[in-house]
Amino acid sequence: MKTIGLYIHIPFCTAKCPYCDFYSVKADSEALDRYTCIITDRINSYKGKYPADTVYIGGGTPSILGTKRLCDILNAVNGSFGTNSLETTIEVNPCSAQQLDFSLLHDFGINRVSMGLQSSDPQELRLLGRRHTCEDVMYSAEKIRKGGIDNISLDLMLGISHQTIDSLRKSIEFCSDLDVNHISAYILKIEERTPYFKTADTLDLPDDDAVCDLYEFAVEKLKSLGYDQYEISNFCKNGFESRHNLKYWHCEEYLGIGPAAHSFIDKRRFYYNRSIEEFKQGIIIDDGTGGDIEEYIAMTLRLNEGLKYSKFEEYFGTPFPIMYRKKAEQLAKTKLLICDDNGIRLNTKGFLCSNSIITGILY
Repeated sequence: MKTIGLYIHIPFCTAKCPYCDFYSVKADSEALDRYTCIITDRINSYKGKYPADTVYIGGGTPSILGTKRLCDILNAVNGSFGTNSLETTIEVNPCSAQQLDFSLLHDFGINRVSMGLQSSDPQELRLLGRRHTCEDVMYSAEKIRKGGIDNISLDLMLGISHQTIDSLRKSIEFCSDLDVNHISAYILKIEERTPYFKTADTLDLPDDDAVCDLYEFAVEKLKSLGYDQYEISNFCKNGFESRHNLKYWHCEEYLGIGPAAHSFIDKRRFYYNRSIEEFKQGIIIDDGTGGDIEEYIAMTLRLNEGLKYSKFEEYFGTPFPIMYRKKAEQLAKTKLLICDDNGIRLNTKGFLCSNSIITGILY
């Protein structure tokens, strides 16, 4: 049987960060218990249908569920999707992670932890609405490792209020000093449904040129510290790419369970609305077909390796269309991408305007 990636959404946070547009709500202990029952029932409904070789528990803040509820969910996952996951990741907050028993979570299959650092600068953290400190991150990383989990990823944000090259350098060096295997560095995007959108004029954000400088610095600094870029926003030591996220960028199949979770199975896309009640009722929204040539091009060009003609032909059973290659060859004159006999791939400056380049190739 084919294997898929499994995503489980935990839609709870103790407080909403002003820049975050992911679906999450506040909840008390009883609500967390109810949701755990709802999600495990839905997981159990898929028993035996799709073996999963990657599992990702995201949010929200999964770590606020506590060890027992998370183990209940993992037990359901193992019973319904198998115990052969090569990578099982959980997202954690540096504060609530301190209450988890990572040794027990490891026994239930967790072998990778993604933690939201965002910045090591106290002022930047405060402006982002984050409540943790660097000491919280260090303590949690130590506890995770003592629990038998060595594969740790940290999130950083670029282009945030008052950020400078120097403060970004310190944040990157903080991650490196912790000797984590993976770092995600996301450029801040102001989303409509966030408090940041309403106060954007007062945020004192870096301008576009400054953000480009921050991004290019991050790529070079991370490389110098042993973190190779493998996707627009993701960097890792050799062999520690996120297997689960690679499924998205390679247009492989995945199943999302939970409110706001999206799926791609049998060339169809479907999702749950941003509502716990609708998820409980099992209301699924059909989102049409997926995995066509245009989508494949757009997703694979996010990767450092880019689009490889050999993989394209393996995926579609047909050679790469000449019309797209000719457009890519023209765009290669801008020095933002390379188009050769192996495929098409963007460089660092190309990643900064990837949407325009992809549009130029496709249309």
